[in-house]
Amino acid sequence: MKGIMEKETAVVTPLSWGQALSCHAMIPICRMREPPVKKVLYWCPRCNIPLLGRSCMCGAEGRAIPLLRPYDARPALKADRDLLAWLLDERYGTDTLPRVIVLNKTGGIDRKDLVIANGGRFGWLSYDPAQQRFDLELTFESLPFILPSARRNVLELAQLQGAARDVESGRRIGGKRYPAEGKVPDGGVLVRWNGHGGVGVRTGGMVKVKEVGRVSPGEYPDPGWDEVISRNRLHLKNLERNAIRFIRQQAEGHECVNISFSGGKDSTAALELARRAGFEDSYFVDTGMEFPETLGFVKSLGIRTILRARNFWREVERRGPPRKDDRWCCELQKLAPVKEWLEGKGECITIQGNRWYESFARAGLPAAARNPFHPMQINVSPIRNWRALEVFLYIWWRNLPQNPLYEMGMERVGCWMCPAMLESEFAVVRTLHPDLHRVWMEFLGEWFRDRGLDKEALSAGAWRWKQLPPKMRGWDRD
Repeated sequence: MKGIMEKETAVVTPLSWGQALSCHAMIPICRMREPPVKKVLYWCPRCNIPLLGRSCMCGAEGRAIPLLRPYDARPALKADRDLLAWLLDERYGTDTLPRVIVLNKTGGIDRKDLVIANGGRFGWLSYDPAQQRFDLELTFESLPFILPSARRNVLELAQLQGAARDVESGRRIGGKRYPAEGKVPDGGVLVRWNGHGGVGVRTGGMVKVKEVGRVSPGEYPDPGWDEVISRNRLHLKNLERNAIRFIRQQAEGHECVNISFSGGKDSTAALELARRAGFEDSYFVDTGMEFPETLGFVKSLGIRTILRARNFWREVERRGPPRKDDRWCCELQKLAPVKEWLEGKGECITIQGNRWYESFARAGLPAAARNPFHPMQINVSPIRNWRALEVFLYIWWRNLPQNPLYEMGMERVGCWMCPAMLESEFAVVRTLHPDLHRVWMEFLGEWFRDRGLDKEALSAGAWRWKQLPPKMRGWDRD
């Protein structure tokens, strides 16, 4: 990004209250010459680290790894690594993992991450909300690292009836199913023979071989995240410089400039950038349903203004639980307190941490836009073109504190019962704060029972929708 701003003319006109409520999206008032969405992650084959640019400071060109929509990539933190190691050990008898792992979230029923390690697609991490169970499906690219140390559920080619004959006759075995010998439970399996290997799935005595090929045991450097930061330092400096310049350009001529702080990683980065740009006035909205960890984190940062929302429990008794397709909570608990606070301040610039890569819905996020709920507020997004990888590396580079919930297994930080939360994350809530989880589940149970609704779907998270989208129908009863 070159930091060049193109202002549209005659667009900064205040809207009426009725016009504001009729808007379904932010109203752009500034367009930037943006770089294209980053659909690949570059990886240094020499240093074995992810890159923010195409080449590494060591001089090597990065290998391009295709990402999946919404193309966000983030570091695997402590809880992620612990989970991956546990799943590997449980299935294959090895917990060997490199220190640097990147996760690329993609669409699915619940959590689904492409696991990237050692410069390749290592596997797929997914969560089944109906079974309340994680699964790790390894890819062929993981075999040079995993196969030498795997001790369980590894089959020799001779254990697949007919597979050796197919190989000897030159026929492909990838994509075929074979009866399997030996006591191997259903699930992922590895296959090996004569310097070759493959990945497959066993179901009911049959193994479907997915992909096979020659496998040479790999030796990889095992750097830590400190080296990742060091090798990407110039890119981080450029990101910071461009973001600070953009904030100052947008704030020029405005007396009211503030920072919206949510307690998450993105607003942590935005807060630091705003402070470096010379702005300190920050606010946090306490919805009444914040994680205790978030409240403690906000207090530690010295956020100047704490806005209090209405009593959530009184509203939820009247309106019912918020859903993905009925998120009354955002307007009432988040937007309304800010609107009341800003009344009488005139046109105001609010610096926020929204990003393109957070979700499919935010892929078209403008650089600056009027808030349709409060048109005198112009929301500015200086890190809109950062991925989560850039955000975390920036936080670590600048030695900023971060919300501890990320290391505990939360991908996004918000209200502890947010309907937009994944069911896998709600399982983390159950572990971290069983009292909060119990209170919410008891409320949902009473709400569903009093209205004669299906209570069976509660444990699988179907309460999050008034009307289940097509891809979700039936999954809660599988």
